[in-house]
Order: sequence, then C-alpha cells, then structure tokens
Amino acid sequence: MAWLTDAHIHLSDNEYSDDMEYTLTAMDKMKIRACCVSMDNQSSKSTLVLSQRSSLILPFIGIHPEKADDDLNTMIDLVTQNSNKISGIGEIGLDKTYVSDEAGFSRQVLVFQNMLSLAEKLGKPVSIHSRRTLDEIFSILPSYSIKGVLLHWFSGSKKQLQKAMELDCFVSYGPAMVYSEDKQVLLSQTRLDKILLETDGPVRFSRCFGLKTAQIEFLPSVLFCAASILNKSYDEMLLVAERNSDSYLGV
Repeated sequence: MAWLTDAHIHLSDNEYSDDMEYTLTAMDKMKIRACCVSMDNQSSKSTLVLSQRSSLILPFIGIHPEKADDDLNTMIDLVTQNSNKISGIGEIGLDKTYVSDEAGFSRQVLVFQNMLSLAEKLGKPVSIHSRRTLDEIFSILPSYSIKGVLLHWFSGSKKQLQKAMELDCFVSYGPAMVYSEDKQVLLSQTRLDKILLETDGPVRFSRCFGLKTAQIEFLPSVLFCAASILNKSYDEMLLVAERNSDSYLGV
C-alpha cells in the first residue's frame, strides 16, 4: 500500500502535545508520514526531539517570516549541526502581514535568503510561506538551485500558478480545498507531478471541519477531494501523491 504524506504540518506545536501518542499510532495505522515544519529556534528544537519518537516524522527546521527577528546565526548553526537528521528546511518565506515597515520586510528577505542558501548547500527541500508575496519570492528563487521547492497552501492567481509551474515548484493544497471552489480550480490547473497535499495543522478549518484544529487524519479527505476534482480513483491519486512526495523529498 502506498504512503500518504502530509507535506506541511506543525506537529511540534503545543496544540498536539497531549494527543501525540494517539497521533503517532494513527499515522502508523493509516500509513501517513508528515513533513513536520517549524517556526523558530525553539520550535525547531522541539521538532528534532519529536522526530526521535517516530520515523514517520520528517523534521523541517527554519525561521518563519513571522519570527524573522529570531536569532539567525543560531538557526544556521542548528541546521548545519543537524543536517544529517533533518528532511528539509521550513517553514521559511515572506509575509508583509507581519511587518510594519521596509526594514522589517528587508529582515524577512535576509532570513529567507540565508535559509535558501543553506538548503542549496545541504541539498535539502524547502517549505515556503508565500502569502501575498509570491511575486517577490519568484524574483528570488531563480538565484538558487534547490530541487524540492514547495509553495505551501498555494493561494495565488492562475497566472502566478503558471509561473510556479515554470519554476518547477511544487504547490500544496489542504482541507480548505474540500469546500473552496477557488482552490479546486487552482488544483485542476496544476501540473499533476507538482501536486502535494497538506493539513497545515494546527490551523482550524470551517465548513465540514467544524473549526476544529486540523488533524493529520484529515488528509485522506483532502486526497479524496483531489481525486474527485482530477477524475481519478482514490488509489490512483494516492500513487500520484506518493510519487510527488518522494520527488519533493528527494527519496
């Protein structure tokens, strides 16, 4: 049976701590592995500790744009010292929502570029936060040679999606796709070999998910929705998702 991969989830977040044993058991029974992304130095260390509990936890460490003021040199050392343990670098990226001036955004760009340089040097995939900054990110990415670039929770325009495909980026879709027509349209126009699936937990989703904290068990519903949109069977879509995840992770 093929394995399903949650391309982007914050399992080291405190929201999951009380139920972690249940989550790990569910992942094993449901054949789901998880790219466990981090926000800053502290959460990155928590992610590394969590990854020791199960081989299904694929640790990604880095500095999120919301945490751009975190100690960059400490993060660079953490990534370098654990390069043989981590599966990738993330969550990294840009987001003007979290800054009030150009100096703040310049700091985000500096951190982002340093993280991309590390990924290039170490041959690691990256998980990128790109809310309302896709054009800026598109201008930066060509300067680096990184095989696995994921624009997680893709929410750009059709034109920006085409640009992402031209740059050979992966894009991921989550639980919102189950009820969002806009996301469904974007999925239908995404290259089949560049589609990844995620939950982005502990984000809460409305409609059929009842504003509950996203659980990794939501992922089969996302896969089922993607299969329906693309006119594939569940098993066919599962094989596509597995192949794409392996390609993204370089395994």
